[in-house]
Amino acid sequence: MKMVNETRKIMGIPDLPVTATCVRVPVLRAHSEAINLAFDAPFDLNQAREAIAQAPGVQLLEDWEKNYFPMPIDASGKDDVLVGRIRRDISNPNGLELWLCGDQIRKGAALNAVQIAELLVERGWLAGVSG
Repeated sequence: MKMVNETRKIMGIPDLPVTATCVRVPVLRAHSEAINLAFDAPFDLNQAREAIAQAPGVQLLEDWEKNYFPMPIDASGKDDVLVGRIRRDISNPNGLELWLCGDQIRKGAALNAVQIAELLVERGWLAGVSG
């Protein structure tokens, strides 16, 4: 429920329909998530993949021929969140599935806090704060 509640809080949508199953596995320092997104309308899969590839702080990592996708060890020690296995949800024509891994110490905690603060200062939302 922590992931559900935090996602709703971050997005500012208290009734956001989101569900998650979180499982603890023995990895050194990376989180992994299987994400399923449902949209109101159909979308172009290649445009979705391109938007993900161009997103700041994200690295597209998928090789379908070699069956290679993000793994926690790939994300450890990196700032970017690694995203792959981008595909349509076969149970929903407006659904998108993807897999991601991110270093929870860098992107999930310290680095993320710094990046958010920098963005707020850049946009002038933190008056009187300087880097």
